[in-house]
Amino acid sequence: MTPLEDRATGCVAGAAVGDALGGATEGWTPEQIVQRYGGRVEGIVPPFNEDWRNARPIAPYHKGDGHITDDTLMTHALIRVYEKVGGHLDAYAMAEHLVPELMGERRWIPELEAEALPLQRIFLAEKWIVARLHYGHADPREAGVGNIVNCGAAMYVAPVGIVNAADPDAAYAEAIELTGAHQSSYGREAAGVMAAAVAEAMRPGATADSVVGACLRLAKDGTRAAIEAVCEAAAGLGHWDGSFEALRAAVRPFDTVADTYRDQGLGARRPSRVHSIEELPLALGFLVIAKGDFRDTVLGGVNYGRDADSIASMGGAIAGALGGLESVPQEWVTQVAAASRTDVVAPGLAIAAVARRVHAGDLVRRRAHESAFAELERA
Repeated sequence: MTPLEDRATGCVAGAAVGDALGGATEGWTPEQIVQRYGGRVEGIVPPFNEDWRNARPIAPYHKGDGHITDDTLMTHALIRVYEKVGGHLDAYAMAEHLVPELMGERRWIPELEAEALPLQRIFLAEKWIVARLHYGHADPREAGVGNIVNCGAAMYVAPVGIVNAADPDAAYAEAIELTGAHQSSYGREAAGVMAAAVAEAMRPGATADSVVGACLRLAKDGTRAAIEAVCEAAAGLGHWDGSFEALRAAVRPFDTVADTYRDQGLGARRPSRVHSIEELPLALGFLVIAKGDFRDTVLGGVNYGRDADSIASMGGAIAGALGGLESVPQEWVTQVAAASRTDVVAPGLAIAAVARRVHAGDLVRRRAHESAFAELERA
């Protein structure tokens, strides 16, 4: 593999692995996780609820056992959109291409143990894309306004960072433009910053510290404040085990979701300039504690609980881009791919090929602009 392919596959496979490991512990506290599994989770585990079909009727999904969740389903769908378009994406691409991906073709859904439309699995905040764009005919650039403000856009936006590899400013701008069709406020902001984190992690010589630096430089309002607070707390911690109370305390002032995760008040997930989603700051915090190591970045998110699959998936995407495919434990890649009946490496190669084509097109446009501007400057 080229370094581009290595980092891209590390990112995409790493995101899927984090997603699959975190699916089992999503929604629970660290204490509940220890009680259920007899200690900290160190790999793939069974569902938290043995009777997973009936335990939560609103979400009768087979989480655990190495199954990828909606985070990875959406990530792979976005990669297919990039393949179709072959260039940069905007909000209209979401309307014209992502919506058909969600409602136009049956695919294997591991949590449903059946072939189904992705639309039939994704969460309400992602169903919004179809409701607003396909049925509501909203202007794609404004369709995200009114949706639940959550991590829905940030959780699948890593491919934007790969397409804009080593250019976090461009990744941020493209993700902000694209996800206006899905999210608003700090949900949209988190998507921009997550894409920037991946773009920086793709850069040769990047480190966990340089990723956080790029995020802080670009992030706005509560998102920036939350990342700064969490990463400052993380810098003084030596391992994810024992970090949870300090990290939760750091993010709590910015997070609208209650400490009792499923008991949310009326102010939860509403637009605000002073708040932030929890998932991205926590993923960056675990990345800092682990000094970029993939395994510890992901296991921190998995054992933290709450929105564990998205925290571990975001952390896995960034750490995987930093370290390449070899940094992602091969046994986890193999087990997740087999359990989910899904190739988690090939999509990384696909998005690397798109990134190469997009970069070539960018160079042509940039050189044409340089030539034209030089003409303007001649006496």
